[in-house]
Amino acid sequence: MSIEQIISDFEFIDDWEDRYRYVIELGNKLEPLAEELKTAESKVKGCVSQVWLISERKPGPNGEDILHFTGDSDAHIVRGLMAIVFIIFSDKSPREIVQTDHEQIFKTLDLKDHISPQRSNGLSAMVLRIKADAEAELAK
Repeated sequence: MSIEQIISDFEFIDDWEDRYRYVIELGNKLEPLAEELKTAESKVKGCVSQVWLISERKPGPNGEDILHFTGDSDAHIVRGLMAIVFIIFSDKSPREIVQTDHEQIFKTLDLKDHISPQRSNGLSAMVLRIKADAEAELAK
């Protein structure tokens, strides 16, 4: 699935209750994170819910390394937000990740106006963590 598909689906779904259900369905499609990976190091700080995020460097198709993200949360809506974040950033080069205008994507989806301030802070914390991991890879 692509972010363009999610944007298209959001445009088709008028009601925010239905959009929340859709976001939760996206989260349900995430692979569960193994319990041994749910560590203090993988935990995302700044989230009210429990959120764990793993960045894995892999060889990319064009010779440039990519970052692949996996994660989990104890909250259904947060898992869905995480799924959207992974669709935006996962399996891209660190340079692409750093350059991605996630704020414009969130604005297009109208996400931040329809989630609680705590969820919005958690969403920002996930993105900051992903971008920090990408910047660290670029610095190597």
